[in-house]
Amino acid sequence: MVIPIISRIEVLQGRFHTLLKAANGNELQRGQERLDQAERNLSSFRALPVDTTVAAVFDQLLPNKKFKKIGRADLLIAAITLAHRATLVTRNLKHFRQVPGLQVENWVD
Repeated sequence: MVIPIISRIEVLQGRFHTLLKAANGNELQRGQERLDQAERNLSSFRALPVDTTVAAVFDQLLPNKKFKKIGRADLLIAAITLAHRATLVTRNLKHFRQVPGLQVENWVD
């Protein structure tokens, strides 16, 4: 299985934030445990990096004013997915279905 590099960054960023906002030693330890678990979980996925093809697709998506409430991180996820001709598995169908040519599936709901 693969994931866009930005998804990996988002997961780890959330775990780092938990460490930084820890109010006491117990919260700090729990934060470290969650970071360790996230890293173990992510290690089973190959991260799809940003390359020249992804950058070109991102440049095509960026100026599109039709997209409603899609952030730059989601546009980067879409660009990586499109560049690799992959299907994006997400619960966020509302945002990603706006992207032309992007194949999306929800395996949860």
